[in-house]
Amino acid sequence: MQQSMSTYGPIERIKAKLPPRLLRIYQRYSLGGKRVTVGYAVALMLLGGLGLISHLNTSQLRQSARQVNQTQIAVQNLNDLLLALSEADYSRRGYYLYSDTTELETYQTDVAPIKSLLGQLHQSLGPFPDQLEQLEQLEPLVAEYLTLSEQAIAQFQQTQAPLTVQDPVIIQIRQKQRQVRQQIIALRTVIEQTLQSQVERAQTELQSRLLIETLGAALTLLIFAGIYLLLYRQKRRREFAEMQRRIMAHAKGLSEMKLQFFSMISHEFRTPLSLILGSAQLLEQTLRPQLEPTKLKHLHRIQSSVKMMTQLLTDVLTIARADAGELECDPVLVEMQTFCLNLIEDFQAVAEGKRTIRFAQRGSATHAKIDERLVYSILSNLLSNALKYSPAESTVYFTLICEPAAVSFEVQDKGIGISLADQALLYEPFKRGTNAATISGTGLGLALVKKCLDLHQGEIAIESEVGVGTTVTVTIPQAEL
Repeated sequence: MQQSMSTYGPIERIKAKLPPRLLRIYQRYSLGGKRVTVGYAVALMLLGGLGLISHLNTSQLRQSARQVNQTQIAVQNLNDLLLALSEADYSRRGYYLYSDTTELETYQTDVAPIKSLLGQLHQSLGPFPDQLEQLEQLEPLVAEYLTLSEQAIAQFQQTQAPLTVQDPVIIQIRQKQRQVRQQIIALRTVIEQTLQSQVERAQTELQSRLLIETLGAALTLLIFAGIYLLLYRQKRRREFAEMQRRIMAHAKGLSEMKLQFFSMISHEFRTPLSLILGSAQLLEQTLRPQLEPTKLKHLHRIQSSVKMMTQLLTDVLTIARADAGELECDPVLVEMQTFCLNLIEDFQAVAEGKRTIRFAQRGSATHAKIDERLVYSILSNLLSNALKYSPAESTVYFTLICEPAAVSFEVQDKGIGISLADQALLYEPFKRGTNAATISGTGLGLALVKKCLDLHQGEIAIESEVGVGTTVTVTIPQAEL
């Protein structure tokens, strides 16, 4: 079990780290490989089936050919039997008329192969019971005919008187001769009909088998063509995946360079900004009783500008880390009401224009798993925007909805609002609403919110109307964390 998990785990971890586009390519490639395997299996099965059908067709054709050949031999034997009987009858009558022993010898020569012909007929009609039964009816008739012929010859040799048509033996010979001829003709007709049906059936079977083989070959060809197309598509996908990998590697390198650059800039700027902020705060504390309100206002502007620059550096560095994939999400269990109240306290300490934040809590849960640093950045940006774009002495409503399945934060203000055209660009860095040009800001707030929220696999929804206000709802699922 441990061995299977150690083999399975790294593959799943690698797949989990793949970007969605590369993951889809990987899944298509895997599915394509399965399709190729199935296609080869089906093609081999079809080829095996075609080989078996061809073997059966060959065997059946050979059997049909043997049956047709036997039937043809039977027809030929019947014709030879009829000819032998006719020639024997002709020789026998010549012997009566001319008393020529040569005719008797000829008769005996003509009669000799009759028994052999009947035996050959037995052999050739063996697979056909109906014809064999008719042959068995023919054999005693032929034997009786030959017996009567021998009696007639013996009578002629004793009396040396020519036999006439009125002689009883001649009458019997003629009757048997007619019966034999009728039986032979009937048997030959049946055999010829059997031969015709065999030929027709063989032709029909041959056509159907050829059709089956043709369809099977065409289907196999189509399957191999499909396999070729699948292999070609897999090749193209591999090439595309390789190109995407190179592009992503290049983009990752650029992101790392950008992160290094912003880290260096942030480090270099924070030191002088900290000195400026500390000096301004020290001047305010020591010279407050002596300074005029106008000069004190200038010190406040210096402090506000330094804080804005520091926040700008922090936001830019955070976005750069997110783009480089180095911004990590480490969720821990947090008591949400205390977390939100501490955040509100931080904002109320620096709020300007007597703007207030009204907090409310709903839900059946008290704790949630979140990354405090990232969620603090999300909510601070949302509250900062709500306070910044709201009128003086207005109220911003901040609602916490904590449920076992998800934790949601809703920030509602009565500020300037966001137009529909601007809402489509809200999550792009440095993009601001067209009606916010007179209010200071960087345009990084919502872009940073989206980056941090994606790491939580959360969602954001914005409802806004120009001149009425904006409601932003952020939802972080708990089951997936």
